[in-house]
Amino acid sequence: MNQQIRTQIDHVIRSNAVVLFMKGNRAFPQCGFSARVVEILEKHVDNFQAVNVLEDSALRLELKEYTDWPTFPQLYVNGQFVGGADIVADLDQQGQLKALLRSPEQLDYR
Repeated sequence: MNQQIRTQIDHVIRSNAVVLFMKGNRAFPQCGFSARVVEILEKHVDNFQAVNVLEDSALRLELKEYTDWPTFPQLYVNGQFVGGADIVADLDQQGQLKALLRSPEQLDYR
């Protein structure tokens, strides 16, 4: 565990209502799963923080431990880990993602 990186992760998550740790960035996702989540989020929110995990291998490794989730992208809403591309897509298809982005405590999504 790298406490300095965990502190950075905590800060990003606490400072932004919606955070997507992804491969690439919003303008140029570098994997299909990241592109899929960006597209879904852009339907529901005007602004979200995207963090490119490809720029920092230590961050990428620490996030996998932090969430106990092995893949990217990883979505956080109001400080809570939501999941990866499949979960985000399922929530969107079920009409729950919009509600989650407004009030995450109402849903049990993990």
